[in-house]
Amino acid sequence: MAAENSKQFWKRSAKLPGSIQPVYGAQHPPLDPQLTKNFIKERSKVNAVPLKNKKASSFHEFARNTSDAWDIGDDEEEDFSSPSFQTLNSKVALATAAQVLENHSKLRVKPERSQSTTSEIPASYKVIKSSSDAQLSRNSSDTCLRNPLHKQQSLPLRPIIPLVARISDQNASGAPPMTVREKTRLEKFRQLLSSHNTDLDELRKYSWPGVPREVRPVTWRLLSGYLPANTERRKLTLQRKREEYFGFIEQYYDSRNEEHHQDTYRQIHIDIPRTNPLIPLFQQPLVQEIFERILFIWAIRHPASGYVQGINDLVTPFFVVFLSEYVEEDVENFDVTNLSQDMLRSIEADSFWCMSKLLDGIQDNYTFAQPGIQKKVKALEELVSRIDEQVHNHFRRYEVEYLQFAFRWMNNLLMRELPLRCTIRLWDTYQSEPEGFSHFHLYVCAAFLIKWRKEILDEEDFQRRMLVDQRVSRDFQGFLKVNWKGLLMLLQNLPTIHWGNEEIGLLLAEAYRLKYMFADAPNHYRR
Repeated sequence: MAAENSKQFWKRSAKLPGSIQPVYGAQHPPLDPQLTKNFIKERSKVNAVPLKNKKASSFHEFARNTSDAWDIGDDEEEDFSSPSFQTLNSKVALATAAQVLENHSKLRVKPERSQSTTSEIPASYKVIKSSSDAQLSRNSSDTCLRNPLHKQQSLPLRPIIPLVARISDQNASGAPPMTVREKTRLEKFRQLLSSHNTDLDELRKYSWPGVPREVRPVTWRLLSGYLPANTERRKLTLQRKREEYFGFIEQYYDSRNEEHHQDTYRQIHIDIPRTNPLIPLFQQPLVQEIFERILFIWAIRHPASGYVQGINDLVTPFFVVFLSEYVEEDVENFDVTNLSQDMLRSIEADSFWCMSKLLDGIQDNYTFAQPGIQKKVKALEELVSRIDEQVHNHFRRYEVEYLQFAFRWMNNLLMRELPLRCTIRLWDTYQSEPEGFSHFHLYVCAAFLIKWRKEILDEEDFQRRMLVDQRVSRDFQGFLKVNWKGLLMLLQNLPTIHWGNEEIGLLLAEAYRLKYMFADAPNHYRR
């Protein structure tokens, strides 16, 4: 019976323990299919070794608990077409399988080393001057300690992304060690940023597919136009702009209690606690005071628009990015009272100026009647009618107006639709694109909508089945024809809670394709 169970397991897995498999991301060239076929055929003739423990449910689960199945680092130059490989006999295969299964049984008894290592990490957070060097050295040491197998397995077995309350992207702590490609990109960023005059065009090119966490703060300052490209001028510029911001605080902040500013301040005071309520960082009184100052000063310095609900969301990505420059670990639970007053002042001033630069390009979204948003929603409707007529006609059939769901997409730049970690990755690209927040965002919204076309049309299929059912009353048929609530609830609660860098990368690629097709051909919008 044990032998039969073992045979069924290997039949289901279709892979042999102890052999080198062409996994995603591995450094080996793909195996010769003919050699692999012969190897499996020889192995199938050998009686299976009984399993001592409960069998794994999949090959991935088996491999995840096996530390010696193969060593990726030792045989990069091995020639799989050599005679020694071709003459591999059943005895070798049997011995290898038996050894792996024996070690697998031992590992099932003992906890994995990675778990014990994780439990030894202190829960307290450390404050540092800059996270760049510390993060790089930590990743390097982790890479040396880990078995090469685990590093490669992390590619096909992508780690589970935590829920919406997690801010960090997939290159932060708890994620797999940086690959060689990621380390190379980080080094290229550091070379660009340390050059006497940073080439901003080159920096945008490298930032489009995402900015490494270690250099994101200075990269965002440069791409937003807050910092000059000349390295010698950066320190003086930062000092001057930070002093200027706190000059505004001294000059204007006390006026928040005056009659003509009371309504503005009251609305800000109401909206701040609603900003990312599931993330403990933003519920700290000190953080909320910082946000109130930033938003109030911006509002009174821009009387044409003033404060509009939704602008409060736009502060959070900048605040998190600039906070990460001083915090070694993830920031969602970090107590900002552990930071010095100078650090907090720098984060606050930099967040204010970078948010101001962003809003300068989309201020017509927030002036009276919000004409910028009205135009963008209309452009989105025309674009969708060209790229997916079936979805567009579905909205028309059920009397769903684009303004009913896309207004928030434009007003909040999709921040209510995506986890904050995804927004930060999205803004890497927005700041790399010409008019990213004002123009490229339209194509991201179109790609985002079409991403859910199956779910949208499933609503149509359900209602069509109900309408053709003769048992449905005429009154209920009339109700279904005007029932657009289901669609709106779907579009306002899209399931992106587990999204990460991979999903955002695919979304941006599709948005770029749409921009390439339609941006320079406005007549394509029209029939």
